[in-house]
Amino acid sequence: MRTALFPGTFDPFHNGHLEIVETAAKLFDHLIVAAMRNPQKAEPLFSLEERKAMIADTVAHLPNVEITSFSSLVVDLAREVGADVIVKGLRVVSDFESELQQAQMNKAVSGFETLFIPCSSEYTFIASMYVRDFARFGGVDRIGSMVPAPVLAQLKDRFGGTGLA
Repeated sequence: MRTALFPGTFDPFHNGHLEIVETAAKLFDHLIVAAMRNPQKAEPLFSLEERKAMIADTVAHLPNVEITSFSSLVVDLAREVGADVIVKGLRVVSDFESELQQAQMNKAVSGFETLFIPCSSEYTFIASMYVRDFARFGGVDRIGSMVPAPVLAQLKDRFGGTGLA
C-alpha cells in the first residue's frame, strides 16, 4: 500500500488544497492530510482542531484520506505515519522555489521524496492569507467560490457577513 503525506497550514483550507487532496487520493492508496502550526506565519485564524474538522468534513467523500495534525518536523511525521512520499501543491512559480528547497532539505536529512502537484489555473490565485483577509474585512460573502462549504460555514460563523469580528 502506497501512502502519501500532504502537510500544510491550511488556515483555512481552500479549493486549491482540495484539488491537491483529490488528485493525490487518486494516485495513492492512502493519503494523510496533516494540518500544522507554522511558527513562521502569523497567529492562525483557526485552531488545529478546527482546521482538522473542516478538512475532514470537506474530504468525507474520499475514503482513503485521513486527517491529522502535528507540531514536529514533516519528515518525522512522514516516518511516524509510514508515508512513502510527501505531497506538496504548487500554484505559481514562486511556490516552486521555496518548496524545492524544502524538498531538497527533506531528502538530504531523511531520504523522503517530494511529489509536486500543480493546481489548475482556476485556483492559482487563491491563498489562505487572502481568504482570511477577505473574511476579516467584510468579504465573507464574496469568497464562497474559493473555499469548500464547511470552511465557508465556519468563516461565516466567525465573521458573519460583515467581517471585523
